[in-house]
Amino acid sequence: MLDNKKIYYSIGEVCSMTGLESHVLRYWETEFPLLRPKKNRAGNRAYRDKDIEIIRFIKHLLYEEQYTILGAKKKCVEVKDDMRQTELVLDSPTSAADLRFIKQELREILNMLTEM
Repeated sequence: MLDNKKIYYSIGEVCSMTGLESHVLRYWETEFPLLRPKKNRAGNRAYRDKDIEIIRFIKHLLYEEQYTILGAKKKCVEVKDDMRQTELVLDSPTSAADLRFIKQELREILNMLTEM
């Protein structure tokens, strides 16, 4: 989560935080189903911390890992599916070894996101 106390950020604020242009963010919204910021009454995008984390992850995949848009989409789906599987596992009885494995996996995801 970001250190700021705000709940919603404008597209301009998100551009400043991520170093991306607004047209790039709008394009990514059309390409990545994970990225769907809410819109306020005026129709302006209102990004949450979760949206900004997703943007940073996509930026990492495209700019640093050199994924194509299609490859980044597939990776996002994989990560989302992995997170769903983790949620299912956490909802069922698990062993201490399973929990340690899940904890390590979550730490690796967190490290990857915070390094962006």
